[in-house]
Amino acid sequence: MKAFINGRECSFEQGETILQVAKRNGIFIPTLCHFNPLGHKPGTCRVCLVEATDADGNAVMVTSCNTPMQEGMKIDTLSRKVRRMQKLQVELVFADHDQNCIACARHGDCELQDLGEFVGLSSNRFAPRLQSERPFDDTMNGMVRDMTKCIRCLRCVEVCRKVQGVAALTVDGTGVDAHVGVGMAPSQNVSACIQCGQCTIVCPTGALAERDQNDEVLDLISDPGVTTVVSFAPSVRVVLGEAFGFGPGENVEGRIVAALRRIGFDIVTDTDFAADVVIMEEGTELLDRIKNGGQLPMFTSCCPGWMNYVEKHVPEAIPFISTTRSPQAVQGALAKTYLAEKAGIDPKRIRTVSIMPCTAKKDEAARPQLHTNSIPDTDVVLTVRELARLLRRCGLDLATIEPEPFDDPYMSDSTGAAAIFGVTGGVMEAAVRTVYAVLNGKEREGVDVYPVRGEAQLREADVDLGEGNGSIKVAICHGLAAARKLAEQAVAGTSPYTFIEVMACPGGCVDGGGTCRVKGDYHPHAADRTKGLYTLDKAMPRRQSHRNPQITQLYDTFLGKPNSHKAHDLLHTHYSDRSTVQSKSIAATKEKLTLTDI
Repeated sequence: MKAFINGRECSFEQGETILQVAKRNGIFIPTLCHFNPLGHKPGTCRVCLVEATDADGNAVMVTSCNTPMQEGMKIDTLSRKVRRMQKLQVELVFADHDQNCIACARHGDCELQDLGEFVGLSSNRFAPRLQSERPFDDTMNGMVRDMTKCIRCLRCVEVCRKVQGVAALTVDGTGVDAHVGVGMAPSQNVSACIQCGQCTIVCPTGALAERDQNDEVLDLISDPGVTTVVSFAPSVRVVLGEAFGFGPGENVEGRIVAALRRIGFDIVTDTDFAADVVIMEEGTELLDRIKNGGQLPMFTSCCPGWMNYVEKHVPEAIPFISTTRSPQAVQGALAKTYLAEKAGIDPKRIRTVSIMPCTAKKDEAARPQLHTNSIPDTDVVLTVRELARLLRRCGLDLATIEPEPFDDPYMSDSTGAAAIFGVTGGVMEAAVRTVYAVLNGKEREGVDVYPVRGEAQLREADVDLGEGNGSIKVAICHGLAAARKLAEQAVAGTSPYTFIEVMACPGGCVDGGGTCRVKGDYHPHAADRTKGLYTLDKAMPRRQSHRNPQITQLYDTFLGKPNSHKAHDLLHTHYSDRSTVQSKSIAATKEKLTLTDI
């Protein structure tokens, strides 16, 4: 089938939209609400207007994102009329938008700002903005929902439902008051939201963003009475570079270490060290449950988005969750006890800063269970995006900084097993490497556990634990759409698995809600980031957590052994039922309705 765009003949297939045909032929049409990675094309912004003339000569303005191309159709994307209509639509979007751009989390990285440039907008005839009553919600520890910046593209609603299966976000209000809401909940903090942050990845403006805590960090660094201890997660080293011109997946670990020292942090440690600790504790916990009839399957507990999901949506599954803390929580606890003791620092002076790929980690740090005497073990959490902004605020360009190694003698050594914590299946693989060694007194033949790797949202594998130990069936899930079934199987006693890893974000931490965005796309660098961590694992001199010499030192001189009384007090936690009834069912409401004469 053939049609014409700006006089150029283009072939197309039945059902293709005008926008699809234009893109395939390298013809630009401005868009805003359209989001191809999720197949999202609601046509709500009306920016992708073009003039379409059918075979009978009838011309009409249509939205190209959801209008099918027809045989013989003539499309005009450049006429004065089309450009005037596109500009008008963008003006109207801006008029209903908080234009205090300099204070926005997306300033300089905003799709709406780009759109204004695309349509040639130099001023707005409709400023000041239209008056509307839309909420500003900062009740969450990890995120901020500013609906004065919402342009109603509904991308966030789509990712929350389609990818995560949470459906915490809804469309509330009408007319100029329409915005993305949180159902019947009074605020997002007590809604079904798990603060995974995937909505912040797809939001084209600053309507949904991470809570910025850079000033809190600078306050700590500038306080002479404080010793600042900073650490960063495995995935940070293969993601942050993207913000400074490095290729996706490129390891910039040494540059990050050097940059953190230049900013003014007193001690730079590695969360990978804590990941190795987690394997020692979680692996021991798994073996104890298998041998002594504990609750199985055992689910991993490293991901705070997953933990929020369990507590809010399937609290019946809590007994099946590992009690081992996440690497961030382990790092914070050990920094204020073990590191303080070994380095001769007053624990009351220590403030810990954690750099994570995740918005939900901010919420995790605020958990009362992870506080000691009402003081958080992790004082501040920064996402990758916040760290990029902090470096720029301090006049630092990662590309011009020479790499430096870790040098803390207590909490900076790690293994390849820790590195792969950042990818889906990585925690499972790291655990298998150590569990096998514990059971057999020797290393597994072939370090790589390929059966647990892959991209499928839900995977399963049979893992051989060595001669005389049989095998166990394991499952790996990333993205929460498939996780509920796994939890319900466990509760019902029908789960075929012994050990299950769940990561809330698709792809795992390398694609977390706090990682670098790509405008108009959804995790296009996932494969490169994943490859970066597996490459790092391969290059490590030690690839099993139990072979980390600093881990041996930790247990020999401080904890005793995995799951000891001291280890349990410091490195384990508990979870609670936080489920709430968001709204009454239609049936229950209908029963109370009474028809009356007016």
